[in-house]
Amino acid sequence: MIIKNHVIKSVFLKRDVIIDCYLPHSEMDTANVNLLLINDGQDLVAMQFEKILLKLYQQKTITPLLCVGLHCGADRRNEYATAKITDYKGRGSKAALYTRFVFEELLTFIRKTYPVFCFKEKSYAGFSLGGLSALDIVWNNANEFTKVGVFSGSFWWRDKDQDALDFDESKNRIMHRQVREGDYAPWLQFFFEVGTQDETADRNNNGIIDAIDDTISLIDELKQKGYSGNDIKYLELKDGRHDVSTWGRAFPAFLEWGWGRQGSK
Repeated sequence: MIIKNHVIKSVFLKRDVIIDCYLPHSEMDTANVNLLLINDGQDLVAMQFEKILLKLYQQKTITPLLCVGLHCGADRRNEYATAKITDYKGRGSKAALYTRFVFEELLTFIRKTYPVFCFKEKSYAGFSLGGLSALDIVWNNANEFTKVGVFSGSFWWRDKDQDALDFDESKNRIMHRQVREGDYAPWLQFFFEVGTQDETADRNNNGIIDAIDDTISLIDELKQKGYSGNDIKYLELKDGRHDVSTWGRAFPAFLEWGWGRQGSK
């Protein structure tokens, strides 16, 4: 396996974007390769992602995959969000620009650099707010993707303060509403991870932490839309936290779920 580091000078984001490309081997079959984009690529470095991949490749557990980690910028809370609507504090103002960066600068760069005329399939993943961003991009551009992986997703993201008298979590959580009002794309598949110690907040006092509650209710929205249990994988890690160590524990399960070799599971 080979890791190549690049810097893209983004016109849309007005900053340099660091990306790390994890190639399965030096002579990658560019005619038959899958692509996985991953927000918060700096967290992949911290979890020693190359060791996770190398172990799975050595065990012949997963098929070859071009993974691209996108390092976040200083203005993460404005870039990683929902592109069509900001939250109640106005955060997410650059999310639409981030989406344009992905499609018009990042993918163009990858195709020219490696070179790949057409990927077999494209998928997206992310952690926390980066996971919300990944799902937002996939959901609103479903014709471009097949899978999405969200680890400790920030599905609390809302357009109204939860302390407001008229706050309604069924209406004011932005990603949930997007799913409810969006179109059904039958080819999409979803992976969600959350830890039992992701946080302590329990907004509606039902005895379930918000991180789990928000994720499960989002899955319910997907099922209402038409997705079945075969389309959705939910991984709840006992003692899992909102941190890189937990996401590193969960990532092999995501890779095996999405790109596992037949008979390896």
